[in-house]
Amino acid sequence: MTATPLLSVRHLTVELPTRRGALRAVDDVSFELAPGEVLGIVGESGAGKSLTGAAIIRLLEPPGRIAAGEVWLEGCRIDQLTERDMRRVRGARIGMVFQDPSTSLDPLVPIGRQLVETIEAHGEASGAAARARALALLAEVGIPAAAERFEAYPHAFSGGMRQRVVIALALAARPRLVIADEPTTALDVSVQAQVIGVLKRLTREQGAAVILITHDMGVIAETADRVAVMYAGRIVEMGPVRDVVLAPRHPYTVGLMGAIPSLAAVAPRLVQIPGVMPRLGEIPAGCAFHPRCSRVQPRCLLERPELAAHGASAVACVCVLSSPATAR
Repeated sequence: MTATPLLSVRHLTVELPTRRGALRAVDDVSFELAPGEVLGIVGESGAGKSLTGAAIIRLLEPPGRIAAGEVWLEGCRIDQLTERDMRRVRGARIGMVFQDPSTSLDPLVPIGRQLVETIEAHGEASGAAARARALALLAEVGIPAAAERFEAYPHAFSGGMRQRVVIALALAARPRLVIADEPTTALDVSVQAQVIGVLKRLTREQGAAVILITHDMGVIAETADRVAVMYAGRIVEMGPVRDVVLAPRHPYTVGLMGAIPSLAAVAPRLVQIPGVMPRLGEIPAGCAFHPRCSRVQPRCLLERPELAAHGASAVACVCVLSSPATAR
């Protein structure tokens, strides 16, 4: 990690106010991101992955709010900026790729015009120069015959092509950080690989860092430099992707890796994690994973573990195995 990280998230907490009190959806999350690094955030639905990304860019759906913590981008704190100042950060310094391209693309405006408007809005270029950059971006993300399709509307593109256009929009202002929230969930496997490849290549060429939010550990293994595993709003394991994938330490991570089919090894059956993620209002005391954990100990019901260093990784578990479990 560099001395001055590109992004520093410190003790981030997101709450959802309800009639019965505030529910903590993201609980004391901290991590740093270096320039050019790809950090994967993985976990089941409801783990808090997307809310973490939305909180960083200040796009939480009401009544969600940042209840505590700090977010620093290139040495400047951004979680306390006014909405007007934050709009200058979005797009220009932080790009966002959403799961559903329809949330990013205006169905009534041709895709080329949307790119031009984004480029001009952030002062990258104007007029003919903005159009030329938009065409170049479409070509870079792999839109065939970009000049001929410049005036086409979003409905004329396939899901994979629309997501490529969204990536072009996210990178139009050359942001320093790109947050990609489940960018390939609705796509075929072959198209997923293409889209991830485009995102990784272009961000590397521009020197941008990436937060890749997904439930797919396979995508993380192929794409990320480091990975943070989230469960019930907290990071339970974080470290270099190779270490976490090949030698997961937290029982939840072991379960995630064991649930991935492998062509290289023969196993009688995939590992199944019993139970489901607890609802926000029903998170148990102690370790939130203990009702589903096969290695639970009495202290797990009482102690809420904090992230602690284990080699190059960090794990939040009071009963971490003395020798790391090995994934297939």
